[in-house]
Amino acid sequence: MNPQHDPAPGSSSTPRATDWATTPVTADLLRGALDLERTEHGVLPHRLPARARAQCADGQLAMAEAQPSGVRLVFRTRATAVELDTVRTQMAYQGAPPRPDGVYDLLVDGRLAGRASVTGGNLLMVDMATGSTETRPGPVGTVRFTGLPDRVKDVEIWLPYNEITQLVALRTDAPVEPLPDGGRKKWLHHGSSISHGSDAASPSTTWPALAASLGSVELINLGLGGSALLDPFTARALRDIPTDLISAKIGINLVNTDLMRLRAFGPAVHGFLDTIREGHPTTPLLVVSPILCPIHEDTPGPSAPDFSNLSAGKLQFRAAGDPAERAGGKLTLNIIRAELARLVKQRAADDPNLHYLDGRDLYGEADFAELPLPDQLHPDAATHRRIGERFAALAFGTGGPFAAERA
Repeated sequence: MNPQHDPAPGSSSTPRATDWATTPVTADLLRGALDLERTEHGVLPHRLPARARAQCADGQLAMAEAQPSGVRLVFRTRATAVELDTVRTQMAYQGAPPRPDGVYDLLVDGRLAGRASVTGGNLLMVDMATGSTETRPGPVGTVRFTGLPDRVKDVEIWLPYNEITQLVALRTDAPVEPLPDGGRKKWLHHGSSISHGSDAASPSTTWPALAASLGSVELINLGLGGSALLDPFTARALRDIPTDLISAKIGINLVNTDLMRLRAFGPAVHGFLDTIREGHPTTPLLVVSPILCPIHEDTPGPSAPDFSNLSAGKLQFRAAGDPAERAGGKLTLNIIRAELARLVKQRAADDPNLHYLDGRDLYGEADFAELPLPDQLHPDAATHRRIGERFAALAFGTGGPFAAERA
């Protein structure tokens, strides 16, 4: 299968074939991935370990954890040109215009130096009316960056947060070597599609990536779109990952899916936190409640798709529950926030490294008035930036639970 070459904006002519050095994509060149699966094309990064994946056959989870949000190739080189062959799996909705191509961000010495996309790859066609899916296979594609500074430098290629990405080959016009550990703290974050990156401009500008950059920490992003559901296997993954800081954003997916009632929610949160504490008994642990989402503040789920503007490429959501069902224990965001605040306060009496952050401090009513959620659930690029900046200030800033002076 021949690669499909796709020049990035501003790219120059391709170096002669004899100038290229090919480097196998191995774990020491990747950050943000917990597991590498060998495929017929190369390697597929996973954000949940194989044991966790084996414990749940849900297709939504399988897609979300294999989309490499926060996963990046990191290496040191003096190369001026970089090519990466990949096989993407892009999702599309039946009856809707094609979704935008995923974006690769190139960072040189920590600064954005280029953006590009890739063509080819597989297409996962989803019929929102029936829930059925069809995979249409496609060829390998190539993302290329050229004109890089001719000096030794640290290079990061952030993979698209919304496309499953098999890594086939890495080529450069000078040798590469793994980047030594710079000694920065590791921050492990778990959350929903908002943490995963939905509707951010690019992989390095999701709100967790922005907050990590501002906080000068290494991000491990376990934001799992649609699948932040207090699953025990996710808690065990969080427990077993070496890290210095942990946050868990809990709530919106439990309402989206109408998965549990208040009676189950409290014990499930306790169990989730207990499991994390088995591996990280004194690590700073921040529990974050949902950001403002007006359709579900006082109306239970599930969230239902609104197809009225689908032909124009606009998929929106509505709350399909009934506020009267709160009396039977159905969850809303206000109920979840109150319960999380109560549980964290109770546990913090014996756990001084456990903290709580109300998600409305990241995005609240005034923010919604200025920057409404385009589909009623997910923030746009500008809102991702605002949330990232606020999280960095509240968590990593002076007096925050992740502040350097607490170390």
